[in-house]
Amino acid sequence: MNRPTKIVCVGRNYLEHARELGNQVPERPLLFLKPPSSIVREGEAIVLPAASDRVEHEGEIAVVIGRTARGVKAADAWDHVAGIAPLNDVTARDLQKTDGQWTRAKGFDTFCPIGATLPLAQVADRGALEVICRVNGQVRQHGRVSEMAFDIPMLIEYISGVMTLEPGDVIATGTPAGVGPLQPGDVVEVEIPGVGTLTNPVQAP
Repeated sequence: MNRPTKIVCVGRNYLEHARELGNQVPERPLLFLKPPSSIVREGEAIVLPAASDRVEHEGEIAVVIGRTARGVKAADAWDHVAGIAPLNDVTARDLQKTDGQWTRAKGFDTFCPIGATLPLAQVADRGALEVICRVNGQVRQHGRVSEMAFDIPMLIEYISGVMTLEPGDVIATGTPAGVGPLQPGDVVEVEIPGVGTLTNPVQAP
């Protein structure tokens, strides 16, 4: 996978997750960015920053762009996708609340674990994709694309109408309900059945 020029994330794309944080699903996709410097890969550690007292997991389905996308229509969106990968949008929840915007809370080094990309041609059923997040073997989150407020083609249309998506760029499509805190020594797994599993240990600063 190419190093992305950007990681475009979608907030509050699952109703139950929005509700658990006391929010409503927005009228249009709510976008934010994570820096490429936050990426770690399979087996690498999530390092809890000293600046935060509550860091949480957010298991997600990631879409990896394969062709330059600018002003793409939803009907053509999949033509611009290289594949699908598991992703963890690690978040310093306390900083997200106090800052009022999300760059610091989402942008620490190691806060974007992302797994291997399965080529789109090998994804059996795009409409049946689901994501499961486990901490120490216990299921914390389980969501399906059918539960998204804004589906993947619509997200690609919306985002590519704002900014050009380059090959290797990543769209993190939102997290389902069940987010929770991480502690040193935890092991986090984000699985997309039929696509792959991403596993990362959690370390103290």
